[in-house]
Amino acid sequence: MNAPQIHKLLIGKVKQLGDPDSSNRLDKPWESGMFKKEVEGKCWLSFTGLENDEVADTKNHGGPEKALFAYPINHYSFWQKRLNTDEMGIGAMGENLAINEADEFSICIGDTFEIDDAVIQVSQPRQPCWKPARRFRVMDLALQIQNSGRTGWYFRVLKEGFISNGSSLKLVERSYPQWTIAACNEVMHIYKDDLRQADELASCSLLAPNWKRTLHKRLRGQQSSVGKRIFGPNKEI
Repeated sequence: MNAPQIHKLLIGKVKQLGDPDSSNRLDKPWESGMFKKEVEGKCWLSFTGLENDEVADTKNHGGPEKALFAYPINHYSFWQKRLNTDEMGIGAMGENLAINEADEFSICIGDTFEIDDAVIQVSQPRQPCWKPARRFRVMDLALQIQNSGRTGWYFRVLKEGFISNGSSLKLVERSYPQWTIAACNEVMHIYKDDLRQADELASCSLLAPNWKRTLHKRLRGQQSSVGKRIFGPNKEI
């Protein structure tokens, strides 16, 4: 198996979009940092993310557990065919790392990689929100991403440093081979009634705290509604 590789390194500033006078929810004002552009040369990676990269919703995006968002480039052919569009290409999901040679079945929670001068570690799968739906005007796109399992994943940063396009991710430690991103997505979104698996995943020491909290709530019999995350202001819930 080839080592994962950064096909493109991407950053972006927060953009203000929409028309305050529009009556269509999909055209109402919104802001997002998901419009990324490729970095030329090296980029500094700190414990909270790439230099000059921004997120609009700091409550739900960014921070140490979501310092880097990675998305496999091979997924885009699936989305282009499914949505019948060629506009959904690399960077469309708002990723920082457009990744080659890796996907949700080959990446595990806690996987630790050396990448140029930095060291990064897989923290959690991505749970898509309503903003890709707004961008591509597909109301249930977040739900489609979630149910397809083609979610991508986040890294935390263990060692700061410069990283660049074309660099390989050298795996230096794999603590939880049973907890692939695909397996985590299944526990969270597909097999919601399997409390044994929920308990086992919640016990994974390197899983991001917010995922643990959600799983612990489930174990207490409390189910969280995903409607606000998936549809947000795009749809009256």
